[in-house]
Amino acid sequence: MLVAGFPAGSFQTNCYVVAPAAGEECVVIDPGQDAVEGLDEVLREHRLKPVAVLLTHGHIDHMWSVVPVCGARDVPAWIHPEDRELLSDPAKGLSLQTRQMLFGGLEFTEPDDVRELSDGATLKLAGLEITVDHAPGHTRGSVTFRVPEIMFSGDLLFAGSIGRTDLPGGDYATILRSLATVCLPLPDETTVLPGHGPQTTIGRERATNPYLRGLHEEQASGGDAPHAGPTRGL
Repeated sequence: MLVAGFPAGSFQTNCYVVAPAAGEECVVIDPGQDAVEGLDEVLREHRLKPVAVLLTHGHIDHMWSVVPVCGARDVPAWIHPEDRELLSDPAKGLSLQTRQMLFGGLEFTEPDDVRELSDGATLKLAGLEITVDHAPGHTRGSVTFRVPEIMFSGDLLFAGSIGRTDLPGGDYATILRSLATVCLPLPDETTVLPGHGPQTTIGRERATNPYLRGLHEEQASGGDAPHAGPTRGL
């Protein structure tokens, strides 16, 4: 399997390209701000043809370039229905300060072809089987994508931290439930490719991430969940 990624734009959001091998069809995950040039470079380098764009959630730093990417390649965008409204009105998912900073006359619309994700679905795209897990808490419509031994975690789980929950649609108790049900059951060797920052593994996060470690210990002892602290993402 071929997986290539690069951090896009001022938010440094990881955009990923996934294909069975070079020279084949691929899917694009989370084309954020100014992602088009970097994406085109990856596609040329590996001779790939996109067949779909997959969005882990609707925050603007993950979907900024979805319309030009889908339009240039005539491919659909996939998003959970709980976050679909953010495609055309991303301000609904942001703080007032961020809205004032970003939206100086910018207008957003949906791609021409939008398809909705459901929990537990298996997408058969580009010769891949991609499992969708609904993982709310960062946003109501956050999801993760899994292919064998790899999870694209969006802003659910990072190396050493988790997604922030203080924006509209976020909820701390909900993200802890998502971490417990979506991440903890995975094998330690599962590679985690997050929406921001370096890759990690489930085993490393289970052992060192204070949130995942706390949940793991809570499940074992019946104690309290970890308290809210520094988190990442837009």
